[in-house]
Amino acid sequence: MPDRLRAVASVFRSCRSRIRSSRAPAAIAASRWTRLLAVLLVGLAGGLIGLLLGGRIQTAVGPTDVSLALRPAWSGGTIVRIPPLGALHLDTHWGPIALEARVTALRPESARSLIEGKGDLSALTDRITEQLRHGVTVLLLRAAAGAVAAALFAGLLVFRSWRRALLGTGAAAAGLVSLALLFWTTFNPQAIAEPRYTGLLANAPQVVGDARSIVERFSAYRAQLARLVGNVSKLYSVTSTLPTYEPDPSTIRVLHVSDIHLNPAAWSVIRSVGTQFKVNMIIDSGDLTDHGSRPEDRFAEEIESLKVPYVFVRGNHDSRGTQRAVGRQKNAVVLDDTVKEIEGLRVYGVGDPRFTPDKTTRDDDVGAEQLRARGAQLAAELRASGTVPDLAVVHDPREAEGFSGATPLVLSGHNHERSTTLLPTGTRLFVQGSTGGAGLRGLEKEQPTPIELSILYFSRADRRLQGWDDIRLGGLGLTSAQIERHLETRPDRTISPSPPATTTVSPSFPSLPPSEWPTTTPLSPRPSREGG
Repeated sequence: MPDRLRAVASVFRSCRSRIRSSRAPAAIAASRWTRLLAVLLVGLAGGLIGLLLGGRIQTAVGPTDVSLALRPAWSGGTIVRIPPLGALHLDTHWGPIALEARVTALRPESARSLIEGKGDLSALTDRITEQLRHGVTVLLLRAAAGAVAAALFAGLLVFRSWRRALLGTGAAAAGLVSLALLFWTTFNPQAIAEPRYTGLLANAPQVVGDARSIVERFSAYRAQLARLVGNVSKLYSVTSTLPTYEPDPSTIRVLHVSDIHLNPAAWSVIRSVGTQFKVNMIIDSGDLTDHGSRPEDRFAEEIESLKVPYVFVRGNHDSRGTQRAVGRQKNAVVLDDTVKEIEGLRVYGVGDPRFTPDKTTRDDDVGAEQLRARGAQLAAELRASGTVPDLAVVHDPREAEGFSGATPLVLSGHNHERSTTLLPTGTRLFVQGSTGGAGLRGLEKEQPTPIELSILYFSRADRRLQGWDDIRLGGLGLTSAQIERHLETRPDRTISPSPPATTTVSPSFPSLPPSEWPTTTPLSPRPSREGG
């Protein structure tokens, strides 16, 4: 019997040996690659956890205490949180890790000294720069050490093997080097000049700063950081109320609104933004009302309360009665194929040729090509008069395209969606969203139409656009607010007129009777303040 058992065992061992020998080398190799992949994944996962846990530090920056931390984020960047005022979002770099800086405390005595202007500003700049550099350096060293330690611990915990743990740690180290290279190659020092602000709208100008203080070279980066810290200190100061916004006197600030559509809430927003940013004038590119009726004329009476010049061009929802109602306001400037110099800017404006107040009066009869042709014809007459306005204002972007090459900037609305395009001639076409949330039409969609308006910054020296802040408020029932800064990359670019057409196109407007067609009046070569 034992001999039979030994024989069976021998056969079993023989079969097992044959089974093992029959396993393909590819299967063995696949198993090894699977184990290697598992080791690398564990090392990377442990390194990421250690990076996030170790990447935290509290440091002093000027008169404030700032908490620095690394956060997972697909788009990277830097977030400066200033509770309860809001946050600044800076596109400083790209990658899966973002840097978050949160102001946690303010030292009143240091802040008061900064606000009252005691001490050398250059010394403050150097000190803030050194403190930030030290804080970020310590943060990165702690994060790297945490990543390596966590990767080693995860490898030992999972595999109980020093060799595999060290291999996983090497993977984490390689990941750190890759992140560093990604940050280095995508780092954008200009990001601090174009922040996106979210938070309390009333505090936005103090946090973001004036357009003339925008940095254009890396050498100015440090001074802008000091200015940001100074502004935060002013906002946090417990010894006084929030400071007033002090705009650069060499900057002309224009508030661009459009498509208010009889929304009374828009006046409160316009008044608040105009006051906070200390705008020199307001430009309305049309559709102030919904039906252009006589009872709606009283809506224009709020214009006088704004206390600054209110430049208006008629939209397709505004009647000529609406235009006259606006013109009766003391601070209103109505433009209808005229040029006027307002607050140092030469502004040309023309009303929309249509009057389509509701869906029963379709504007399809006036096509896009007719609107472009009308704009091109008016622009040609503008050039023939020898007048080059600093900006033009029309209601429909399609008509605005016809002014390409006749002026550096054209403002319009109509689409209820903000956009900007740099045309081939060098003219920038700026389309404003709806400052009234599209009125009742704003409730037709699943999400209410947001309220949008923009602050445009012009240089008084050459009257060219330098940059702009896009302001966006949540639709009806929402309370979100966002401000995003943009720079004009080549403010002094050459504006090249479009090639002249071989034939003259005379646009027609079949949706209007001939008596209602807009007339074209000659423009004086050099418009005065009273208009041309």
